[in-house]
Amino acid sequence: MGTDKKKTTNQKESSDKAKSLRELFIDGLKDIYWAENALVKALPKMFENATDQKLKTAIKNHLDQTKVQVTRLDDAFKSLGEKAEGKKCLAMEGLLKEGDEIVQETEAGPVRDAGIIAASQKIEHYEIATYGTLAAFAKTLNERTALDLLLRTLGEEKKSDCLLSTIADTNLNSQANSENFQSKDLNAV
Repeated sequence: MGTDKKKTTNQKESSDKAKSLRELFIDGLKDIYWAENALVKALPKMFENATDQKLKTAIKNHLDQTKVQVTRLDDAFKSLGEKAEGKKCLAMEGLLKEGDEIVQETEAGPVRDAGIIAASQKIEHYEIATYGTLAAFAKTLNERTALDLLLRTLGEEKKSDCLLSTIADTNLNSQANSENFQSKDLNAV
């Protein structure tokens, strides 16, 4: 009886596995759909914890953009004749937890802001990799509507990454560094 139960479990696991590029593509869409929805929930907390006005504006704008990206994913699912649904994205879950840790382990101000940017860029790089891969799958599968939607989002993710680099490079990282030097100088007195 135990063998029959094991066989049934293995058959179920086997039937859940992607057997085609299309199934892998849809699975990837479900993954990023969950990730984008989780990001919609996480961005307000990042906004609350940021102090730099340019960073706060970038986070707010990215929240609005992410909501549009979720709608685009809805449209991509529709174009494929699939129901829009998420599948827990372990990568995004981990990246968001890391971002929470950074906020908890830093004092408010430029150092925390630099940490928020670092965590945000890790998220952007994950999204860039994911959307690039999904766009390549859509192209191979000749899913033109989904491809166009994914490429639009991919371009936005790349721009967001560049904006975060610009915010960090223009002054924020220097402020975070100078605060560190100031505290060392004060300790020496």
